[in-house]
Amino acid sequence: MLFDRYGRSIEYLRLSVTDRCDLRCSYCMPKQYKGFKEPDDWLTFDEIERLVTALARGGLRRVRLTGGEPLVRRNLPDLAKRLASIAGIEDLSLSTNGTRLAVMADALKAAGVSRLNVSLDSLRAERVKAICGQDVLSKVLAGLQAAKQAGFGPIKINTVAMRGVNDDEIDDLVDYCAMQGFVLRLIEAMPMGDSGRGTQFLDLAPVRRRLQVRLSMIDGAVPGGGPARYLVRPSDGFAIGFITPLSDHFCATCNRVRLAVDGTMYLCLGQEEQVAFRPLLRGNCSDEHLREGIRRALERKPERHEFSDKPHKVLRFMSATGG
Repeated sequence: MLFDRYGRSIEYLRLSVTDRCDLRCSYCMPKQYKGFKEPDDWLTFDEIERLVTALARGGLRRVRLTGGEPLVRRNLPDLAKRLASIAGIEDLSLSTNGTRLAVMADALKAAGVSRLNVSLDSLRAERVKAICGQDVLSKVLAGLQAAKQAGFGPIKINTVAMRGVNDDEIDDLVDYCAMQGFVLRLIEAMPMGDSGRGTQFLDLAPVRRRLQVRLSMIDGAVPGGGPARYLVRPSDGFAIGFITPLSDHFCATCNRVRLAVDGTMYLCLGQEEQVAFRPLLRGNCSDEHLREGIRRALERKPERHEFSDKPHKVLRFMSATGG
């Protein structure tokens, strides 16, 4: 089974299929960044399938496709279909900025993707353009409607809450998600790379208390393997999740690792521990050697991140890590 040295069961993989993105969100990627991995460095679909199969035999149950923006990876539904068919994988989900979702929702659903997380940091077109670098709000909203039509549910809306940027829209986002039947997830900005460290941090604890009272919500749960802690409104089931890596970290229950598009496994979002699997996969390694590589990698998973103690420690930015 997949356990780290602290006894945590690792059953969730965040799998980056590209480091590229069609947007430049202010907290994620530098606007002029051009140092992307070359396709020859990317794991092939065969290599990804082999590694995920080995992880599933050890107890992996959940896979989330990420990027960069995963929908820019050519033939992504083909990979999704292959991963969904691996024995032991019970949940295949995808995180997206939504710009290409309108034309791909049906194919993703047919391929076996069961759940979607869609980034939406504002409901104001000019503000979305300022945050993301492009005027894409109409595309994202159209993608969300296409996802509903395709039968995805629950659809989760990921909002990075930023002080002085979009914190005045939280109630508007709550009302929009409640009306559409979406789950809203508010996320604290993480100090990853210069872009992340330049984001205005907003402590979500007071926001949670205020919304709990205003909306008559109670502690609850929503399907998924991530770290969000939810409030649920009993009257209609509307839910709001809070991802709080800084104000109330969840390291003791961390159940995940990240695999970058070049085959580098990152053992913690807020640490630099990493293991390169591409040399193993391209060196004709045996299944036993691959399993041993996985075991050794998990032994390196740290006990906790150091975002608060050493905010300048992590130099890589979010899109290079795997979401």
